[in-house]
Amino acid sequence: MVVKETYSFYSENIPITVTIESVKDEFVLVYNVSIAKISSTTEIILDKIKDELASSVRLGISDISDLKKSELVRKRFEETVVYLLKKYLPSIDENVKRFLTTYIMHKSLGLGKIELLLDDKNLEEVVINNAEDPVWVYHNKYGWLKTNIKLENEEQIKHYSALIGRRAGRSISLLTPLLDAQLETGDRVNATLNPISIKGNTITLRKFSTKPITITDMINQKTISISASSLIWLGIEYELSALITGGTATGKTSALSAFCSFFQPNQRIISVEDTAEIRLPKYLQWIPMLTRLPNVEGKGEVTLLDLIVNSLRMRPDRIVVGEIRRQREAETLFEAIHTGHSVYATLHANDVNETVNRITNPPINVPKNLLPAISMIIVMYRNRRTGIRRIFQIAEILNNAEPNILLQLDLRQDKTLTVNRSLKLMQELELTTALTTQEINDNLREKSLVLNWLAKKNISEVNDIGKVIATYYTNKNALLQLIKK
Repeated sequence: MVVKETYSFYSENIPITVTIESVKDEFVLVYNVSIAKISSTTEIILDKIKDELASSVRLGISDISDLKKSELVRKRFEETVVYLLKKYLPSIDENVKRFLTTYIMHKSLGLGKIELLLDDKNLEEVVINNAEDPVWVYHNKYGWLKTNIKLENEEQIKHYSALIGRRAGRSISLLTPLLDAQLETGDRVNATLNPISIKGNTITLRKFSTKPITITDMINQKTISISASSLIWLGIEYELSALITGGTATGKTSALSAFCSFFQPNQRIISVEDTAEIRLPKYLQWIPMLTRLPNVEGKGEVTLLDLIVNSLRMRPDRIVVGEIRRQREAETLFEAIHTGHSVYATLHANDVNETVNRITNPPINVPKNLLPAISMIIVMYRNRRTGIRRIFQIAEILNNAEPNILLQLDLRQDKTLTVNRSLKLMQELELTTALTTQEINDNLREKSLVLNWLAKKNISEVNDIGKVIATYYTNKNALLQLIKK
């Protein structure tokens, strides 16, 4: 057994220690979770308390599904747990009481030991494949790992799925065996029931980062170079529309959210998404909007297309779309660009040429002559072996709808290199801004100076970055003087 890393964190009041190690006869690293030891006698008492809880605090479906009542429900549970702990374990100290209260709350009202995994900030995904296999996690440093956690049986997985569904106002059953929902924490959940998933019931939890990835994080993690950041900032400042593309889990939405910090504070921004992932600085005039699934009667659905069309009636300066999937969504966005709106969206595609092919072929099928309305295509890349993310390509779309790659990642050197001279982007900027080539280059250098300063000072909170960008637009000289000092 070789230990790779050990670290600790708290899941509310429960101290957790994680050990990541290689184990004989295992072909992946093992993620071992350990918590404070609970004696067998104490465990018996806790089970008795849990049973008594069920009869003491009775909940209806509305109590669980109504988010407004969720805090009251937790408070009722907590008060009852504390009372029962005093009754059965009167001699325990305050720290142990808090620990046991949280432990019982997780088992009775939450997802049991899965709750512990959700509090590890190093994890991106937590997945349950069935009751026979251990729970798996995706670690941001080590990739997929087996854990030492197993669920008791398929019924427990089904119970957790139903609990998640009720919290989100959805149901999962043999008649509706698929669940796609978002928790109040922002985490995304997908669940399936046997026999749709033939080896057993499954749950896939994609964790929502409490701290959004910012442009400073991207620079310091070498996801993007200063020069590439400056070019993207320049294009966004002068309202050129852009697509952020890439494969699954390459960081498209995180990059989109980070680039949106370059918006001016005197503009109106409308974002439309299926799940709330984009987060912008508080200094921006930002209206976030979310789609809604139909109810059990098939009514009340609000689609992405509905929101995009509605956003055009809200006098936006910028429209940000979580992901384009269908023809009407793409057509409406291109119409928005042609009527003077700046549009930013994500799309699944692994490189620039694949992006063009996806847009111009079914199911999206946008006429090729509309493509030049997109000024920039930014492609994200993720190394599946190491987990690192990088900007893979930045390209412009020429007037003949062909892509021209400006910057591209050299995988051997792990550097972004200039590939071709701009044939349209710079000329478009000169035409629309009345700036000369020299003035544009000076502008890029100024932006590089600001971005380099943000990275060196490690100013990585979204609102702090928003404040710096807003100052750049409103009092540039003062900001540059501060940086030069």
